[in-house]
Amino acid sequence: MIPQIYSSLEGLISEFSEVRKTTMEIFSPLSVEDAVMQSDTFGSPPNWHIAHVTWFFQKVLEKHGRILEESNPQPYLNSYYQQYGNILPKQERGRFPRPTVKQAIAYRSQIEKEVISFLQECESREKNLMAEKDVMYDITLGMQHEMQHQELMVYDFQHYFQRFRDPKDNYIPATVQDPPQRPKEKPIGMAEIPGGIYELGFSGKGFCYDNELPEHKVYLQPYRMDLTPVTNGDFMKFVKAGGYEDYKYWLADGWDLVLAQGWKAPLYWENNKDGRWVKKDFRGLHEIQPDEPVVNVSYYEADAYARWAGKRLPTEAEWEKAASWNENLQRKTMYPWGDVEPASRYANLMDSWIWSPTKIGSYPEGKSYYGCHQMLGDVWEWTSSEYVLYPGFMSKFHEYTDKWAINQKALRGGCFATPSRQIRNSYRNYFKPHERILFAGFRCAQDRGAN
Repeated sequence: MIPQIYSSLEGLISEFSEVRKTTMEIFSPLSVEDAVMQSDTFGSPPNWHIAHVTWFFQKVLEKHGRILEESNPQPYLNSYYQQYGNILPKQERGRFPRPTVKQAIAYRSQIEKEVISFLQECESREKNLMAEKDVMYDITLGMQHEMQHQELMVYDFQHYFQRFRDPKDNYIPATVQDPPQRPKEKPIGMAEIPGGIYELGFSGKGFCYDNELPEHKVYLQPYRMDLTPVTNGDFMKFVKAGGYEDYKYWLADGWDLVLAQGWKAPLYWENNKDGRWVKKDFRGLHEIQPDEPVVNVSYYEADAYARWAGKRLPTEAEWEKAASWNENLQRKTMYPWGDVEPASRYANLMDSWIWSPTKIGSYPEGKSYYGCHQMLGDVWEWTSSEYVLYPGFMSKFHEYTDKWAINQKALRGGCFATPSRQIRNSYRNYFKPHERILFAGFRCAQDRGAN
């Protein structure tokens, strides 16, 4: 898929510079000590993130014939690209605080200059059109890759800082905005969505990942979809009803985890002596807000809640149709609200700088044709679908998305840490069903005719 979003390489250079600047805005509040720590095998040291995404751009430059003799980054900046040689096991990244933070920042600066210089050369000389489009795609892929790591850094910050008991010992973002005013109405109920043939996948003209293609037909039975993500208040009812103590709601692997790890509530929730549920996040230590979407739950917890509630999790295709299809237009739209690019009045994404989920009903202008709210932003939403490659899949970058299509569940919709340049209705994420560190929540579906 060749990106059509840039009328010139100048536009590409401008966005490249903005993406790189945003990464450092996220990174800059960290102390050196915090920047080299790896709090969990799921994540990576922040310093590794900023160096690794730079290494990715170096490999793009080398692919297009730009050999950088003086740049010799440590081999463990490689993540999973077998073609590039040795890979350091992910769980060991925190044991190697090299390059140093100072070296990593200098390396970023050097590669940024090389990328801009290379693109300016592409623009100034006559080039084969297809070759130029290939360059544009690879640089765009590098930017999208870096935006993914911006989000991954935020996951890691939450996990790292939440374990310090002092509420003030926390990540303090450089930019913070207030959430929207309390919504006037709280959406309640489920949307009725007709069945039939639906074309699943990306159908736009801009950039997409190869795992969003090709668009293909699936058949859906009529179904219902929750108007909003499941809230903390909803999930608290499940907890109080003994949901974590009754095996009948749980898949076998999930129940084993409940017993082995002593799960009693979502990750980071703590029950005070006075019976109040609290958690520490980027806002500090605070009482759980009942009208915010529940977050930091695994697939197993989402599935168990849905069974307890007499519902189920939606499939990827059901989720995408509820977000995309417009009966009046008789076509899909890029976003739930239409084809207008994301803005703060439509969804809570990274560019809002709110740093937490917002109350349900906060973005009435962002609802889908069927009336489903907050389908983009706030929390990633688990689906019941396995993460598999679409029929006819063709890899655009081997070892990037296709190597992970095994033992993972698909999520949709992005979260408050997802950059707005990256999100769209067809964007797919995938995680293992036991993982809770990510900013994942869910909404439920129900077969038409079910009680």
